[in-house]
Amino acid sequence: MERIFAPWRMAYIKGGKPAGCVLCRDGLRDEALVIGEGKHCFVMVNRYPYTGGHLMVVPFRHVSVLGDLLPEERLELFSLVELSVRALTAAMKPEGFNIGMNLGKAAGAGIDDHLHMHVVPRWGGDTNFMSVIGEVRVIPDDVSGTAEQLRPIFQNLQREVCR
Repeated sequence: MERIFAPWRMAYIKGGKPAGCVLCRDGLRDEALVIGEGKHCFVMVNRYPYTGGHLMVVPFRHVSVLGDLLPEERLELFSLVELSVRALTAAMKPEGFNIGMNLGKAAGAGIDDHLHMHVVPRWGGDTNFMSVIGEVRVIPDDVSGTAEQLRPIFQNLQREVCR
């Protein structure tokens, strides 16, 4: 029998929810996973990804209701989603993307009090029998390595857009 180890998942499985917001700049946000920032939003690698390269685009402001976003926040959120797709395409050559938002616990939001958009690169067969039968995902890369790989690509694309 083949064994697959993903020790970083144990902290998520056993850990309680930390006090404070893991997405807020002045909260518990992991700066090492942030790959780019705008005026109103930032992009970071998801610590517990669905697939390698899973990014989140997050407003700086702590809001949980989509309608509470200011027009400039909505515009930048979607601009950074598009930039994330371009960076992931350049770095990882995915065959497709899932892009979406889980609003509320019932919709699957793990962090329901600070809305964020998921950008998930996809490849044919990336959710193989492990996810279907074993209810386990195998992520072949460390999230820190993904952040290091994507950060310069994302920031170069961001500079190009700002010219």
